[in-house]
Amino acid sequence: MDRTFDALVDEAAEVSVVGWDFSWLDGRATEERPSWGYQRLLSQKLATATAALDIQTGGGEVLAGAGAENFPSTLVATEGWPPNVANATALLHPLGAVVVADPEEPPLPFADGAFDLVTSRHPATVHWTEIARVLTPGGTYFAQHVGSGTNVEISEYFLGPLELGNGRHHDVEADQAKATGLEIVQCRNVRLQLEFFDVGAMVFFLRKVIWTVPDFTVDRYRDRLKALHDQIERDGAFQSTMSRTLFEVRKPTIA
Repeated sequence: MDRTFDALVDEAAEVSVVGWDFSWLDGRATEERPSWGYQRLLSQKLATATAALDIQTGGGEVLAGAGAENFPSTLVATEGWPPNVANATALLHPLGAVVVADPEEPPLPFADGAFDLVTSRHPATVHWTEIARVLTPGGTYFAQHVGSGTNVEISEYFLGPLELGNGRHHDVEADQAKATGLEIVQCRNVRLQLEFFDVGAMVFFLRKVIWTVPDFTVDRYRDRLKALHDQIERDGAFQSTMSRTLFEVRKPTIA
């Protein structure tokens, strides 16, 4: 028997959204992944580093999944949201990584040239000047960014037509990195598909990825959610698109 709108929404409104684990969506939504496999490449980068910093680590799940056997002798992760700090600490400390609570605004609480590798998966903000500062000469920033226009279909479904900026466009970010003296090794961008198969999956997603619809609550958008439920019942899924960019950036060595 199909589950009712109220049952789907009420369940999704109660489930925990701490951390960056999306396994609750298994069977309820699908996300196309970039072909390059960020976590696998992250493992390789960590294995050759001496001192590494993971910025905006979330709940630590991506970093932990890279494998403690690949961790350098010095590995630090920063995170700004207190529930995620607690989750990341519990997950990463036993693996030998130090978690630092940081508000994610400049400056980073580290000395100049402290790390030969800085990483991040889906940072909400990117402060290139700080990344350049904490990297050693010859050091690397390796990250997967969320690109411009990601999930605009979701945002506009709930908020109406939007005027999109280009601040997260991969070419703009590459120019920002170069403006700080960093060298672009690779900047690969792809557009991918995301599908939701029930309205509860959308509620969970919007509670977790809060910048998609910043003022989202179930009560505020209940009418739109009911219309979405009816649309999914009719069409089988709600489709959206995402942009992902793989950045590898190098700090030049001192001549």
